[in-house]
Amino acid sequence: MRNAFLQLHLSIVLAGFTGIFGKLITLPEGPLVWYRMLMAFLLLFGCLAAAGRLPRIPPLEAGKICGVGALIAMHWLFFYGAVKYANVSIAVVCFALTGFFTAIFEPLCSKQAVSVRELAYSLLTVLGITLIFHFDVRYRTGIILGVVCAVFAALFTIAMKRIGRNHEPSTMMLFQLLGGWFFLSIAAPFYLLLFPGTKLIPSSLDWLYLFLLSSVCTIGMFYLQIQALKKISAFTVNLSYNLEPVYSIVLAMILFNEGSQVSTSFYIGLGLICVSVLLQSIAAARQRSILLQQCASKDQHP
Repeated sequence: MRNAFLQLHLSIVLAGFTGIFGKLITLPEGPLVWYRMLMAFLLLFGCLAAAGRLPRIPPLEAGKICGVGALIAMHWLFFYGAVKYANVSIAVVCFALTGFFTAIFEPLCSKQAVSVRELAYSLLTVLGITLIFHFDVRYRTGIILGVVCAVFAALFTIAMKRIGRNHEPSTMMLFQLLGGWFFLSIAAPFYLLLFPGTKLIPSSLDWLYLFLLSSVCTIGMFYLQIQALKKISAFTVNLSYNLEPVYSIVLAMILFNEGSQVSTSFYIGLGLICVSVLLQSIAAARQRSILLQQCASKDQHP
């Protein structure tokens, strides 16, 4: 069990490094995500082929998963845009709005009532982002891109719940990477019209960072998460991933001295976001405990 928790937190640290590599790689966000998805797809395809585990699924199902890949491509595109126009800390703080948008979009998609509790907790995150947005005017473009990134992350999460139940995680990831890369390839001419003169060819150091991002921080992170899930519940894994923004911010402050680039309002806003995440985590843990008790009670009284 101890090894499983080590694998889990190592995967979270690797997830925290995705923003760091976004800062280190000199390519703009569009080519960066295009290369990341292509390289990660080729690496995962090679690993599955070597293991004799290449998935075979109906074309319609493959198309649906590829469509979800377009959502994650947009999420990554706006996330790295936020990193480029602001910094890593701002990008990951805005990413925390995913819970707020999920609390709104998911009930609409499933035609259920909005959870007042989830919305109230998420509004603390909105207040935190508002504080950062209002006082830290240097990063407004990055903050806007980060908020849009959270919208696509929420849509991706909802789509994954609907489509991912009947497929292996490796199958989902393989076709998501392929679909996202294909979507970006189609959108590339429009991107280049909007941003003429975009740097398209990575430098030698960019190639190294892209390889590490695609292999270690994408495929490696995925592998560690799957290994951890063999002994740790999905609930615990999802709850633990709330630490990802914290790890990213700490890493950015160590590597890029981002602590000197943000104002006091950033820390106040970050504090509110942390409180929101903590309250959501406590509520989720209590709800899970109640469900487990109800299940145990039913087992004892058939």
